Amino acid sequence: MAVSTCFSGAKLEALLLKCCSNATTTTTHLSFFGKNRKTLNLIHTQRGSIRCEASSDVLVEPVNNATNISALEQLKTSAADRYTKERSSIVVIGLSVHTTPVEMREKLAIPEAEWPRAIGELCSLNHIEEAAVLSTCNRMEIYVVALSQHRGVKEVTEWMSKTSGLPVQDLCQHRFLLYNKDATQHIFEVSAGLDSLVMGEGQILAQVKQVVKAGQGVNGFGRNISGLFKHAITVGKRVRTETNIAAGAVSVSSAAVELALMKLPQASHANVRMLIIGAGKMGKLVIKHLVAKGSKKMVVVNRTEEKVAAIREELKDIEIIYKPLSEMLTCVGEADVVFTCTASDTPLFFKDHVKDLPSATEEVGGHRLFIDISVPRNVGSCVSDLESARVYNVDDLKEVVAANKEDRLRKAMEAQAIIDEESKQFEAWRDSLETVPTIKKLRAYAERIRAAELEKCLGKMGDDISKKTQRAVDDLSRGIVNKMLHGPMQHLRCDGSDSRTLSETLENMHALNRMFSLETEISVLEQKIRAKVEQKP
Repeated sequence: MAVSTCFSGAKLEALLLKCCSNATTTTTHLSFFGKNRKTLNLIHTQRGSIRCEASSDVLVEPVNNATNISALEQLKTSAADRYTKERSSIVVIGLSVHTTPVEMREKLAIPEAEWPRAIGELCSLNHIEEAAVLSTCNRMEIYVVALSQHRGVKEVTEWMSKTSGLPVQDLCQHRFLLYNKDATQHIFEVSAGLDSLVMGEGQILAQVKQVVKAGQGVNGFGRNISGLFKHAITVGKRVRTETNIAAGAVSVSSAAVELALMKLPQASHANVRMLIIGAGKMGKLVIKHLVAKGSKKMVVVNRTEEKVAAIREELKDIEIIYKPLSEMLTCVGEADVVFTCTASDTPLFFKDHVKDLPSATEEVGGHRLFIDISVPRNVGSCVSDLESARVYNVDDLKEVVAANKEDRLRKAMEAQAIIDEESKQFEAWRDSLETVPTIKKLRAYAERIRAAELEKCLGKMGDDISKKTQRAVDDLSRGIVNKMLHGPMQHLRCDGSDSRTLSETLENMHALNRMFSLETEISVLEQKIRAKVEQKP
């Protein structure tokens, strides 16, 4: 059977692997295009055995048909093949408050406890090596190291669709994609608070720290991604230390309080009845900001009283009344403003729950305010259909942060200068990792020579030599190799902090590759692809 078809380099690997498992004799003509046109003839003689024949229209020497080499090895000679690059790409696939409505973000939200599971699932995808998840009320961002940008994005997007139930086309309509330097720049801006709805807010830095904490010991939270997030933490701290970006900045919680007060008559502020549902981090911040605005009494509904008691102990001059979840609806009926900030993955209130409750006081206009800062939302959108209720969520906080725009832009420029500097340092560090494959290949090359020569030597010495003598000869050969490699290895190592040293190191890497023909060694990327295939059942 003969098949002739045309493929891009990105589609080639899957077909090659499929062909390898074919037990019948098949000739497949594969064509792909870049600067040169090239055709691969894969002749399948039996399961697991492939012979490759290459023909080319320009600039490509024909391969001897009798030469048996692997299809992936043949592809390494193609300038058009994207898999020949040793270095993988850092990619961020994101949906944020700037691009995506809360109705979509809440379906994508992943609780912190499930981040390790998500990393494992992402890294099981064919073209994903490393991964991290940053899921907050304002954003859902997946950071990956991908063997192929296009395929990696496709696989992650399909994974997001599967886990959220959202169609791929809807995700593609709202997502943003950033690669390598742009991805680095983005997470640094996120950590510094520049990408937040409320510029300079501090909670996002704590959330970036949680990504690193949650990723510790998780297979898939690898060197590139962990290095990226650790550097982002450094950037976030430095921006807040060296600029006044956080001065006067408001958090999501304080913006929620500001929004509530904006929607209430000025005269009612002193007497408005406040209810907070949830006493976690967000709930505690809401309480503190209400106190800062003059509130002296409030009701807090929570699963247990322990956290409420701790807040009460901290704010001794404020009357904080605890109520259990079983009394939640009663408490809502007695409140004018309801802040919801729980981790519930389903709404706490629908229209049927609220429609028969007593109205809010006339002092606040008879309309009960629901300020919902949870993602997923705690208040169903249907509640806003009621004449007696007004519902606001995190997307409505933009109204609060519209003020002082010029001052925020000036602060952002100061922070951006720091981010640009730190981005260059991170890219230099990542560039320094390029020498790692050469180090591994040089060691493997030397070890093969050592092992072969050792076998010859022991063979000449006969079968009656003692184990002690064998160990001595083995140790001698290892010692010679290690001492010979010490100098080259030293010239392949740098931390990326000095651009001159880095440049020299990369020059040394290329020189060693040429001198020892290390480019003919099996590529690290090919090893990764093979390992991915072997993981499949």
